[in-house]
Amino acid sequence: MNRVSKIISEILLFLLALVFLSPVYIMLVNSFKNREELYSNALALPSEFSFQYYSTAMDKMNFLLAFKNSLFVTVVSIIFIVILSSMTAWMLVRTNNKLSNIIFMILVATMLIPFQTLMMPLMQFMHGIGETLGIPMLNTHGGLIYMNIGFHAGMSVFLYHGFIKSIPISLEEAATIDGASKFGIFWRIIFPMLKPITVTVMILGVISIWNDYLLPSLTLSDKGLRTIPLSTFYFFGEFTIQWNLAMAGLTMTIIPIVIFYAFSQKYIIKGIGEGAIK
Repeated sequence: MNRVSKIISEILLFLLALVFLSPVYIMLVNSFKNREELYSNALALPSEFSFQYYSTAMDKMNFLLAFKNSLFVTVVSIIFIVILSSMTAWMLVRTNNKLSNIIFMILVATMLIPFQTLMMPLMQFMHGIGETLGIPMLNTHGGLIYMNIGFHAGMSVFLYHGFIKSIPISLEEAATIDGASKFGIFWRIIFPMLKPITVTVMILGVISIWNDYLLPSLTLSDKGLRTIPLSTFYFFGEFTIQWNLAMAGLTMTIIPIVIFYAFSQKYIIKGIGEGAIK
C-alpha cells in the first residue's frame, strides 16, 4: 500500500510540475514562431527553430544596455543590503532592550505591507526630496538602489536576526578583552560567521531585484536607464502586441536568473534551514 501511495504521489507531483512549467513551455515555443504560426496554434511546436526573433528582440529592446543597467542596480543594491542589514541585526540582537525589540518588530511588520499601498506616496516623497535637498531620487539608478535597500531591509534583518542569536556573545567579550573595537569585532569575527545566511540574503535579493518591474517603472523614465524587465515592455504597444518578439525578450530576461538560481538553490535551502533551526 505504501508503494502504491508513493507512486500516486509522484505522478501527482509530476502533473503539478507540468502545470507550473506550462507557461515556460508556451513562452519558449512561441519565441521561435512568426505571427501566423503563433495565432494559429500557441501550443504547437514551431515549423523551424530560428533565432531571428531573438536577434530582432535584442536590437529593439537594447538588450546589452538593459542587461548592464540591471546588473549594476542588482549588484550595488545587494552589497548595501547585506552590509546594512547584517550590522542592524547584530546591534538589535546585542542591545536586546525594549527599543531594539520595537525597532525589530517595525522592520518585520514592513514585510506585511503591500507595495501597491505605498507606491504613490513614495513617489511623491522621493520627488519632494529631490526638490528640497537637491538630491535626484527619481529617474536615477541611485534613487532606485536607495529604495531597493529600504524594501529589502525587513526580510534581510529578520533572517540575520535569527542567525545572529545563535552566535555566543562570549566570542565578542573575549575579543573586547583583547582590545578589538566594535568595528573589528563585527567584521573580523561576526560577519565571517554569517556566511550561510548572507548567501541566502544575496540570492533572494538578486532574484527579487532582477525580476522587479513595478518599482523601476515608477522610478525610471529615461530609456537609457531602463532595466531588462522595463525594456521588454517595448513589445506591448497600445494597439498591437508583438507576441513572438515579446516571448523572445522574456526568455532572454529569465535565462540569467534561471542559471543563477540553478547553481544557488541549495544555498537558499541550507541558509533558511540553519537560520530557522538556530
